[in-house]
Amino acid sequence: MKPPFTEPLISIQFRRASAKFLPGEILECDYQIDAVEAAEIQAVEASVLWYTEGKGEEDMSVHYFDRRVPADEPEGDLRPLRRFQTTLPNSPLSYDGQIVRIHWCVRVRVFLRRGKECCLEFPFYLGNTPHPHAPIWPREQFSDSPTTS
Repeated sequence: MKPPFTEPLISIQFRRASAKFLPGEILECDYQIDAVEAAEIQAVEASVLWYTEGKGEEDMSVHYFDRRVPADEPEGDLRPLRRFQTTLPNSPLSYDGQIVRIHWCVRVRVFLRRGKECCLEFPFYLGNTPHPHAPIWPREQFSDSPTTS
């Protein structure tokens, strides 16, 4: 009889308080795997990617990718805290429109023996774009001083 499957715990944490980044900034991230035996893990993949959702075909692209297997580590254990960093690109920027949305995230996937796979995505925002549904008013309407013609 096989023991019951227990999902590993995956934790992801940015090295700064905010999850909002500008193009060209460095995203530095830690991740760790817990609640599973080291021998059960066949591989761990960490990636930074964007994907679209909404009308039309959905797109996805990977900006950063790192795959590790037990042979890559001196003890063969992929569970300990791991840090990576990447410089974020100029585009595409995060966007939350009515027709399409562009999401960025850090994704950690754990591949286990017996063909099981677990995944955690940690979203972040790239860019400094206003919300597309917010009204954009002319600057003069916010001025307290009278305008001259």
